[in-house]
Amino acid sequence: MLVLLFPGQGSQRAGMGGPWRDQPSWEVVERLSDVTGRDLATLLLDAGPDELRMTANAQIATFTLSLVALDAVRRALPPGAVERGPVTAVGGHSLGEYTALVAAGALSAEDGAGLVQARGDAMQAAAEASPGTMAAVLGLGLDEVEEACRQVSAGAWVANDNAPGQVVVAGSVAGVEEAGGHLVRRGAKRVIQLQVGGAFHSPLMASAQGRLDAALAGASFSGTTLPVVANVDARLHTDGFGALLSAQLCSRVRWRESLLELGALGGQLFVELGPGTELSGMVRRTVTEVSRANVSGPEDIGPLVGQVEALMGSPA
Repeated sequence: MLVLLFPGQGSQRAGMGGPWRDQPSWEVVERLSDVTGRDLATLLLDAGPDELRMTANAQIATFTLSLVALDAVRRALPPGAVERGPVTAVGGHSLGEYTALVAAGALSAEDGAGLVQARGDAMQAAAEASPGTMAAVLGLGLDEVEEACRQVSAGAWVANDNAPGQVVVAGSVAGVEEAGGHLVRRGAKRVIQLQVGGAFHSPLMASAQGRLDAALAGASFSGTTLPVVANVDARLHTDGFGALLSAQLCSRVRWRESLLELGALGGQLFVELGPGTELSGMVRRTVTEVSRANVSGPEDIGPLVGQVEALMGSPA
């Protein structure tokens, strides 16, 4: 009855670890710092917006804080509640798919952190080798955005199909600018330049593929009875995750379709775990009949437990 969702790059913000610092779940930060050899506490507490915007920092910071929130939820709910119910399925947006796999038990937190660090480093190098950008398009459907991208000579592609009327385009700087002109003429309400470090989920990430695949080959994946919705096909999976993550790098994030799939599975309460509330907004626009909750800070735990109790009809 519960669906757990995990955010991707772009959700991070300066100081986002502060509210969690004195919570028991902060031990996740210390543990993953040891695994990655990075001072993740400083990244979560003291890094400024520009430092956090760097892909190699944004991804591991968002992944780590999302696992802090997951740990706090596990502590608040009965033992095994996440793994054996009432959670129905999990999903993550782009980077968040790695966090979702940890939540489902397909990856250990340690292996997940290693993969996320390798992915962030590889994607940052690819972005430096093939500079690009992204823009959010509001008010047009997927087909219209795709058609506009096909008219671009400098390279632009649909990167994220997030929600009805919200599509993200990635490509070269010139390509995204040209696409924006076409989209405005087609009636887009807004075309918003995103403050990102590259053209993610597009062919401009191809040079990162080898490094990511090498990291994936060294990771230990487990099958899981808790299904994970994959970005690349919006279908539920319990195994085969290495190939899915490999394909995800340069492929479109089919998030709108993923939310519809999770809703069709019977999810009643969609819970976003980690920094930001962007995914909850996408749920509101896509699966209108479900309830939503966010856990971005410790103050959100109590209200979530109340919602779970109400959903289950008995104390959680």
